[in-house]
Amino acid sequence: MNSLFKLFHWYFSRKALPYWGIFLFDCLIVFLSGLLIYALNNGVYNTLSNFWLLAGSWGIYTLFYIVGFRMFRTYSGILRYSSFVDLQRIGFAVLAGLILIYIGRQLGLNEYLAEVRMRDIVLAALLAVSLMWMIRVIVKYLYDLTYHQEQAERVFIYGVKQGGISLAKSIRNQDPAKYILSGFVSDVNDIQDRLLMGVRVYANDKRLVSEMRKKHTNILFVSPLKSEDLRENTEMVNRLTENGIRIFMVPDVQEWNGKSEINHAQLKEVEIEDLLPREKIEVDMEAIGRLLNGKKILITGAAGSIGSEMVRQVSAFAPAELILIDQAESPMHDIRLMMARQWSDIKAFTIVADITNKARMRELFSEHRPDYVFHAAAYKHVPMMEDNPSESIVNNVEGTRVVADLAVEFGTRKFVMISTDKAVNPTNVMGCSKRICEIYVQSFDKAIKDGQVKGVTRFVTTRFGNVLGSNGSVIPLFKEQIKNGGPITVTHPDIIRYFMLIPEACRLVLEAGTMGNGGEIFVFDMGNPVKIVDLARRMIRLSGARHVDIKFTGLRDGEKLYEEVLNDAEITMPTIHPKVKIAKVREYDYANVCKRIEELVRKSYTDDDMQIVKAMKEIVPEFKSQHSKYEILDKTTI
Repeated sequence: MNSLFKLFHWYFSRKALPYWGIFLFDCLIVFLSGLLIYALNNGVYNTLSNFWLLAGSWGIYTLFYIVGFRMFRTYSGILRYSSFVDLQRIGFAVLAGLILIYIGRQLGLNEYLAEVRMRDIVLAALLAVSLMWMIRVIVKYLYDLTYHQEQAERVFIYGVKQGGISLAKSIRNQDPAKYILSGFVSDVNDIQDRLLMGVRVYANDKRLVSEMRKKHTNILFVSPLKSEDLRENTEMVNRLTENGIRIFMVPDVQEWNGKSEINHAQLKEVEIEDLLPREKIEVDMEAIGRLLNGKKILITGAAGSIGSEMVRQVSAFAPAELILIDQAESPMHDIRLMMARQWSDIKAFTIVADITNKARMRELFSEHRPDYVFHAAAYKHVPMMEDNPSESIVNNVEGTRVVADLAVEFGTRKFVMISTDKAVNPTNVMGCSKRICEIYVQSFDKAIKDGQVKGVTRFVTTRFGNVLGSNGSVIPLFKEQIKNGGPITVTHPDIIRYFMLIPEACRLVLEAGTMGNGGEIFVFDMGNPVKIVDLARRMIRLSGARHVDIKFTGLRDGEKLYEEVLNDAEITMPTIHPKVKIAKVREYDYANVCKRIEELVRKSYTDDDMQIVKAMKEIVPEFKSQHSKYEILDKTTI
């Protein structure tokens, strides 16, 4: 038996049979089926005595079947991948051959051939069909048994509707197979314990883990249409991960419709980002497309987490030009390669430049004259900026001022600034620097509308919280700490944060840019906040790690326990998008803002941190430092 399996393995490791090989094989089956049925019904002796006449007759009849094979292309498939459709084609081909034979006999063909009853011809056709079906089924089974599945892992699929079925078909068609379908999981009682695609449908209850163990399965695939259900079912996720069940899912950003084929390579092991509770964000992409299509778009910070995703999403709308600016050389090189690989038809300029270099930026604006500017460039790490306030002012404030001034000078239609929730009642230098940026572009927009400044540019600000997977975010840090065996460091047991996926945040930025008329600060509804210690515990469970401790290290300089995004009804106004609101904030006089920012920038070159932060607090009186050396400034008369 072992030798037989080795033979099959050798055969299946070769190339598939050629078309003509399958064609001749089917013809031989039809021919021999005819002789066999005749022998059974008329005796072996009679068959042998008239063998050559019978062979010639069945050879003629086989020609009619060949017409059917040609009509339905029964030979075009690969035996080891035979499906129900292939079996259907065989049935129709043989039926077509039978019909042609009957017509030929009615026209007198049987007068020139051996006397064969129509009953025998029909029985021979049924035998031939059965043999061709059986051989294909056996070949497929042996292929799966001896070669196709030798390295495959057993899996269950969560979801039994179109998404789950298409996923099952896709993984079954892989060559060689990476996974073997062992069962489905359903929340619907009516279908549980039934068979689907030859495997059982199991209930999504406490017995699921034990049922998977019986099938030697430790992998669960999640249908794209069940991603939201999984995200909301914390009990299910905890039960599976605590028992070492690995969960794979199709990322929502793929926007798979549940009907087209999906490759198993698109599956990725579930990560904490996939399981955080949040509502799906819908955006009017058609309206955004109409706005950006054929336009010149400038994106600062194009190599960063937000900036690079902005590049990808804007590229989908076929802009006339993309002017991409960042001072990070290597990441910009990656952006250049991405554009050449995925959007080679778009005229893209990947430029290494410092946004605070006004002469260089003027040159770029003069050359390209962008219609829209998305300003994502900024220093964002709270502890770093707490230690380097001068750099925070130079890069964030002065950089924003340079880009905004040039946008007005060269007639940019709309300037969209990406801000942060840390700008709300700031407790750190970074947050305050972004609030000053907001104040500048808001007052600039008002000055243009009031006729104080000549220009057509409309300034829009977008403000949101933490984005999952961004550079320096807490999740990559936790992953690294778990990998190293712990401990996971959390600053405080009560600290909470709002989270959003980078693609979701960028889509809302584009949406806000579309609806904004100028001067607004758009606030994104970040959903429910997440307790960081709960996030850490869930990541530990998800990783399957054991004995990983959580260590509380104390709040960092400038860090808040609770982030604010101004999404309360009393201090926001609604928009046409339920996830986007407009913050009600104080208006500032543009001339006074310019004067104070100019003084602030001048002080930033003195390297006197206390004086710099003092000047920041004068511009933003609500800036109260926390867990910082600058707290002393709040206790003295400024």
